[in-house]
Amino acid sequence: MAISAQPAEALNAIVVLEGLPSINATLDAATNACTEEILTIQPGGIRHYDDLAKSLARVKEPLHRGVRMRTLYQHTVRHGPGVFAYLEQLESNQVEVRTLEESIDRMIIFDRSMALIPARRDRQVALELRHPGLVEYLVSVFDQFWQKATPLSEEPHYPSAADGITGVQRTIARLLIEGHVDEAIARRLGMNVRTCRAHIAKIAAALGSGSRAQLGYLIAQSGILEQDKPR
Repeated sequence: MAISAQPAEALNAIVVLEGLPSINATLDAATNACTEEILTIQPGGIRHYDDLAKSLARVKEPLHRGVRMRTLYQHTVRHGPGVFAYLEQLESNQVEVRTLEESIDRMIIFDRSMALIPARRDRQVALELRHPGLVEYLVSVFDQFWQKATPLSEEPHYPSAADGITGVQRTIARLLIEGHVDEAIARRLGMNVRTCRAHIAKIAAALGSGSRAQLGYLIAQSGILEQDKPR
């Protein structure tokens, strides 16, 4: 039986990039070729300026050409000066930054036609995506997160803590109920595991829980998660 040849576009729709040199070379080429817009999601905790400064040279050039850049971080970056110092160095009104409490994994989209996403947790393997359907879907995901995010110049809104449980702790409680372990919760909220466990201890104290098994039951019975639901 004859096998029909696939078009070149299909063969290049998904390219596996192995190793940081290959990933960085693709990033450099895509940034240089970008003409309109770069969309990025950068999850994680507090950012150090020295780490962010490594991308200054790569980003400044397209910004000077008029390329717009929208970036999503997590609320935790607000607790350190790194991102603010980085934005001062960019000196561009072409950059918009918003933050979220939770985020999906890292993602970069160029001109809504090419995307890079990680393929392994250690970030040594990435996928270069050029299939229009895939990229369009990722752009829609970005836009949904962007609409929910808070501009960096504004204070994020947290639910009332009148019951002694903060908005961050409600999010942790919800993730606990969904079955996520401490490490996964910390990663999703951009905090270290020790901080996450400190929040869990405060939730347990507020609800009078004596064990992790009892904590899940008390969270479900307490009604604290109902306050996050739209009315």
